Amino acid sequence: MNIKLIYTIVAALSVAAMAFQLWDGDTEKVETGLDNETKTGGYWFEFNDSIHNGQSKIIWPVDKGMEGNENSFQPVVDYCQGICGHIILSRADTTYDPFVGVGFNVVGYASPTDSTPVPGDASAWGGIKISYTCTFAPVLELDLGEDVNKALGNDKPVYRLPKSIDGTTKEIPWEEFAQEDWGNGEKITGPEAATKLVAIRFKIQSRDSTEGSFHIYQIGPLPNKPLISDAPKALRSAPGVNTFVAGRRVSFTGITSSASVEIINLRGMVVKKGSVTGTSTLDLSALDAGVYVVRASGNSVDFSGKIVLK
Repeated sequence: MNIKLIYTIVAALSVAAMAFQLWDGDTEKVETGLDNETKTGGYWFEFNDSIHNGQSKIIWPVDKGMEGNENSFQPVVDYCQGICGHIILSRADTTYDPFVGVGFNVVGYASPTDSTPVPGDASAWGGIKISYTCTFAPVLELDLGEDVNKALGNDKPVYRLPKSIDGTTKEIPWEEFAQEDWGNGEKITGPEAATKLVAIRFKIQSRDSTEGSFHIYQIGPLPNKPLISDAPKALRSAPGVNTFVAGRRVSFTGITSSASVEIINLRGMVVKKGSVTGTSTLDLSALDAGVYVVRASGNSVDFSGKIVLK
């Protein structure tokens, strides 16, 4: 199919750009602002090399699935305060380096009876801002749908992210997404791709028989605003509970009886344990500056949120 004709079809299917809300690792749905009437856009999905006979996989820290949706990522999101997992790369019968990844559709499916993902105009986002850890150097891909990808020789515009063990934030304007010129198809720039975007994909590809881990904890557009809020987000199961950081001590409000507390870094490791009652505080002076997940559990509380140590 001629790529100009494909672009004409894409333009007819696209919807006007709206606000892309910062995803803060608290729900399985990214609010892209471009969701169509099917309300299927923004939900996280996983992909791997199995379509080419690879055997790579992601081992999730908890089972996916909820009542009515066996593929729901909400249990993973609740556990990780984001999307996290252990990666096992296995090439098996493929002829290239194995890969796995996660992503989300920008608009959603074509209709309730047609699960073909359709494109939208995401140019107003300005690009992508992402916070993550990964023991490999991942790639952000601009997925343009099966027909356009084929016309491009599958040489989609990408941005190569750096490996990051302790966590990093990257701001990538559309202009910095580019094809890698190994395909034999049509050419397209990052800004052009943003006007007909089907999905954002976080792809991890490396040598056969290697293992690692990743954690995506925030993703959003490029407007000049802080990516990480100073206030933690509580789960709905903990009304009235909140945390406050003063120096290197964290205190709680809304906890009426003794609760166990865990402080978890962005690699998923518990770096501090303790207990709090009422207005007592927890000393975090031994921890490095950065973002941490706080979990508190007890008879009267089930709370999870983020804190920032400076």
